[in-house]
Amino acid sequence: MTPGAKRGKGRPIMNETGSKRVVVAPNALKGSLTAPQAAEALAAGWREVFPEAECRLIPVSDGGDGFVEALVAATGGSLRTVEVADPLGRPVASVFGLLGDGRTAVIEMARASGLVLLTEAERDPERTSTYGTGQLIRAALDAGCTQVLVGIGGSATNDGGTGMARALGARFLDSSGKELGGTGGELSAIARIDLSGLDRRLAYTTVRVACDVNNPLTGSEGAAAVYGPQKGADPAMVERLDAGLVNLAAVIRRDTGRDVERLPGAGAAGGLGGGLVAFLGAELVPGIELVIEATRLAEAVAGASVVLTAEGRIDSQTLRGKAPLGVARVARRHRVPVIAFAGSLADEALLVPDHFDALVSIVPGPQSLEEAMAAAGSNVQSAAARAARLVALGQTWR
Repeated sequence: MTPGAKRGKGRPIMNETGSKRVVVAPNALKGSLTAPQAAEALAAGWREVFPEAECRLIPVSDGGDGFVEALVAATGGSLRTVEVADPLGRPVASVFGLLGDGRTAVIEMARASGLVLLTEAERDPERTSTYGTGQLIRAALDAGCTQVLVGIGGSATNDGGTGMARALGARFLDSSGKELGGTGGELSAIARIDLSGLDRRLAYTTVRVACDVNNPLTGSEGAAAVYGPQKGADPAMVERLDAGLVNLAAVIRRDTGRDVERLPGAGAAGGLGGGLVAFLGAELVPGIELVIEATRLAEAVAGASVVLTAEGRIDSQTLRGKAPLGVARVARRHRVPVIAFAGSLADEALLVPDHFDALVSIVPGPQSLEEAMAAAGSNVQSAAARAARLVALGQTWR
């Protein structure tokens, strides 16, 4: 257990009731545990030492993998299955979450339009489309939702959100008036955008997007240049895709009055971030902020005695808006100590004492990555129990 190098002025020290009121808010441990599974394991370990502990489990996410499950579990919601088109237009079973309030849907675009649905040989951002993501949004509207939260990590696409918008009734026309199919390869041919057929329910629906990158739509830091290669684009294709997005941005400005080309985050998910803003009037928000609001994490933390959070690795990237940092900031606002657990603690992890009161390694000793991932559940539980024993020891010394 690694304590912070120094405690910030006025930082809280857990009192003896800390063993009884615990908020458990981990991220997923990618490849081994979902956020709900990690929360269960942390709570079980804590209760080994403090069986009377009142553990409030609030799994979290920063908008990537596990976004749906974390929010559904934290709000007592449910999963809905729906058939949509995959990035190449083939039918695939997908899901979206209906949160506990009954009117908020949560969607991961990767469940319909993600790289995970393609083989490496099938990756081609000139052919892929976000049409299936639009179908998920339409399914949420059919379920009566008036708020849609969209996580946009892991995309296989570079269509600027045109496929998504087509699934919701938008039309993209070339110079001869022919309707285009909403793929990355057709962006340069777009001459006009017709939103008159857009699903009317969207006018009464709030769309918020979990977006944790600042890439603009176009240019050297844009969607095609930065993310195109991992989706199968060679240098020549990257140039074509970027030129297409430049054209799309110009047509969007003229036909909708919205300028998204340099908007931070517009380049996320192959331009889907910009497309959601341009075509649906969406708001781009850091993913953990959406999760904190939807789960009412601050309400749970207020008055708690300790917060437990976790993720696979804590390093300098954690300070760039990852889920544990968001949890820690909420805890600090309410003067509640927070313990962070991680499968891997980088050397620079010690540079974050102002955010976490203690850092705990999940892995108990030398293990291969395969062994650590296979034993993740028991390792997390054991780590939580170790931390709880130290807390109990500290209480006996007062």
